[in-house]
Amino acid sequence: MSLIDTPATARPTTPPPGSRGIDEILAAARARLDRLDPERAHVAYRRGALLVDIRPAAQRAAHGTVPGSLAVERNVLEWRFDPRCPARLPLAVSYDLPIVVLCQEGYTSSLAAAALRDLGLHRATDVVGGFAAWRIAGLPTLGPTPPHRPSTLAPPVTAGRRSR
Repeated sequence: MSLIDTPATARPTTPPPGSRGIDEILAAARARLDRLDPERAHVAYRRGALLVDIRPAAQRAAHGTVPGSLAVERNVLEWRFDPRCPARLPLAVSYDLPIVVLCQEGYTSSLAAAALRDLGLHRATDVVGGFAAWRIAGLPTLGPTPPHRPSTLAPPVTAGRRSR
C-alpha cells in the first residue's frame, strides 16, 4: 500500500526530528526582514525600489496589479534575481538591488524575500498584507481584468447567411 492509498488516520502524526512547521519557517523568514507596510512600500517603490509581484498570472488577472510592478512568478524568482545565474533578468546584476516582494496577502512574499536574502540580495523585503493591503490602503492599482465570458446576446440576424 502506498502513502496515497493509506488513510490519513493511519499516517504518522509525530514530526520527524529537525523538521519545522510552516509557522516556524514563516516566523524565521520574517525575523530576517524589515517588512514594509503598504505606504512605506509605495514610498520605497517611488524612490527606486523594484516592486516584484510574485503572484500567478490568474491571480493578478482576478485581483489586479500595481502599475509599474514587475511580474516574476514565484516558481522562477531565485533564477531571475541571482546575479550569478545565466537565467537572471538583465537588471539583476547587483546584490545591492532594493527589492520589495508582493504577493496576495503577505505570506508567500515573506518566504520569497527570505530566499532572495539567501542569494545575497540583502535589501530584499516584502509588503505586510500583500496586494490586498495595498489596495485597501488606496494605493495605485490596475484591474482586475474581467474574465472573458461568451456573449449571451443572440447572434446578429445576418449570422449564417451567405454574402452576395
